[in-house]
Amino acid sequence: MSSQVDIQVQPVILAGGFGSRLWPLSRKLYPKQLFRLTGDKTLLQETCYRIKDVSGSCSPIIMVGEEHRFMVMEQVADLGLDTTVRLIVEPVRRDTAPACLVAALEASSGGADPFLLIAPADHLIQKADEFVQAASKGLLLAAQGALVTFGIRPDRAETAYGYIEVGDGGRVRQFVEKPDQVTAEKYIARGNFYWNSGIFLFRASRLLEEAERLVPEMLGACRDALEEARREGDSLIYLNKESFSKCPSDSIDYAILERVKGLSMVPVDMGWSDVGSWQALHEVLPKDESGNVIQGDVIAIDTSDSLVWAEDRLVATLGIKDILVIETADAVLVQPLNSSQEIRRVVKHLKSAGREEYLVHKTAYRPWGSYTVLEEAPRFKIKRISVKPGAKLSLQMHYHRSEHWVVVKGTARVTRDSDVFLLRESESTFISPGQRHRLENPGRIPLEIIEIQNGSYLGEDDIVRFEDQYGRDKT
Repeated sequence: MSSQVDIQVQPVILAGGFGSRLWPLSRKLYPKQLFRLTGDKTLLQETCYRIKDVSGSCSPIIMVGEEHRFMVMEQVADLGLDTTVRLIVEPVRRDTAPACLVAALEASSGGADPFLLIAPADHLIQKADEFVQAASKGLLLAAQGALVTFGIRPDRAETAYGYIEVGDGGRVRQFVEKPDQVTAEKYIARGNFYWNSGIFLFRASRLLEEAERLVPEMLGACRDALEEARREGDSLIYLNKESFSKCPSDSIDYAILERVKGLSMVPVDMGWSDVGSWQALHEVLPKDESGNVIQGDVIAIDTSDSLVWAEDRLVATLGIKDILVIETADAVLVQPLNSSQEIRRVVKHLKSAGREEYLVHKTAYRPWGSYTVLEEAPRFKIKRISVKPGAKLSLQMHYHRSEHWVVVKGTARVTRDSDVFLLRESESTFISPGQRHRLENPGRIPLEIIEIQNGSYLGEDDIVRFEDQYGRDKT
């Protein structure tokens, strides 16, 4: 496609969202873009494939939060793309405007001026060919200096999406916040309102030019954060936390696009959904003869027009209609399907109550592997820890707990103060509070251990790191 205007298309994927409206499946530390919701690939992986059809061999830039960078790296590596992906790690959340500006600055380094095709990582597009055709039209407009957004032709009066009003020649008149039902119906009747897809296309120089005029403070903070960034080769960029924290938080729509002249919209019907709620997912997934979306080990009797999702055990329903039932290892959600947008109230309550269920699953993923909490009570916790071949945990110590490790599979290399030794299957060791320790997997198969913690405080923040190959903070 880029040959039409003889210039490079730089894909930018925004992968920093949390997806709280798909709780309890999506959590802050494992958001919806990392799940396989609609097929054999995650939403992030689908986005990587789709955007590659537009950009060709150009290396994508993925903007990702500190919490998700290693999971994103693994999922991209699993795709086996023939290009090197650049990950830019945002140390704090600052919404989409700073992310887009950092990507523009990075893409234009060395005097380049590519087109930026910016897309969220957590949206579903079922008609990829239509997306490619719309991007081609947008590219021609952007080559003439326009900033381009893509509007979805609405097929119903939807209150969960923002809208774009379009005038003559595809010029954008205004962005509109999520409307109430009556207003949404008026928009549909007028015929010149489209859903805001959150996908954009423009030259890097055009975006930076408008940012210099409209949000110079934000642009300056982004420039400083990138200039002071720590780089690991060509594929991993850690923005400077102090500089990036000074950046105002705002969306690209509010900060820039709504305030510029010459913003154009390309209409497209590409089977789009932001998969922003369980109801939205119910609309796009295949249904049985009773209108149900069923996932997992489910028995649905006299059940209709419902979504029943079982992750960890058998779920049975009887005599229900228009109901949402989501089961995971540590939470069950039951509510009317048509009120699934209200799940944020549950997440807010969990967070204010200091409960970890809003943050993480029983299985938590780390750059070295994962751990699953098997049982927890006052003064003790039992975990199953899996360490990938060749990986190792940080050299660390705890103030308030001891740890007893039992190897159930593989071989462990253990560092305990000045001692370094191997543990094989059925062997164990004990780590006292205050002892520096490290767990490694020197073998070629995953290392599985059972860890029993005892102590007055068992929180994950009782860790003091002395060495860490993954660049994580010492505390």
